[in-house]
Amino acid sequence: MPTAQETSTSEQLRSLICLQYIDSEIDKIEKLRGDLPEEIRDLRDEQEGLATRIEKYKQEEAQNEEDKVSSATSVKDAEMLIVRYEEQQLQVRNNREYDALTKEVEAQKQRIEDAKRRMEEIDLNEDAHKAAIEEAETRMKELDELLVTKERDLQEVLDDTKQEQAHLEKKRQEAAEKVDARYLLAYERLRERLPDGRAVVPIERGAAGGFAVPPQRQVEIRQGNRIVACEHTGRIIVDSELFANTAQATNL
Repeated sequence: MPTAQETSTSEQLRSLICLQYIDSEIDKIEKLRGDLPEEIRDLRDEQEGLATRIEKYKQEEAQNEEDKVSSATSVKDAEMLIVRYEEQQLQVRNNREYDALTKEVEAQKQRIEDAKRRMEEIDLNEDAHKAAIEEAETRMKELDELLVTKERDLQEVLDDTKQEQAHLEKKRQEAAEKVDARYLLAYERLRERLPDGRAVVPIERGAAGGFAVPPQRQVEIRQGNRIVACEHTGRIIVDSELFANTAQATNL
């Protein structure tokens, strides 16, 4: 039995057409999924971002509560110290001691001012902070519901096409084994690069893949003695009748 390398160019063309035909059928199945896989990935990415944001909000909320307690305690401590320092001022023996205590009183008053400012800041931002958490949690619930729906829809498509795709994948493997390694590599690269995945295209009304084919080149393609690539796209161009007959003969 001849290997792929030993087969003729015409046989290689038929093998490539067969492979393209099978791949196009697989592409149709994948199109049934539409944008669902991408939409699901986007929803999960948004979910992950929201989860991080909610966790950050809650950490800030916990820190704010700690700061409020700490600030309130700081105010009480400072007030007690002020009373103590003012009592000591009544007992000092010189101006130096009095001035030192005065500085301590001023420092504690500043401490009280700073603590109250921090508590006011937390109170002013509390409603907005809670609203941000609620908004994020509401969106998270919406994402949960959307994901359930999208994943269910995708699973239904996968279930409906599972057997057919498995069958086509097996046929594809068999077809690929008949293609010369160098042609297969070029074909696979074209498939990856071209948006529609059509690496092998037939001539239709003097054009292939949207580009006109010169008459002399059309003659060469119909003869089927060599692999002809489109100079614009790199697609492999084949005779339309050969393409149709080979696709029809492909046993799927």
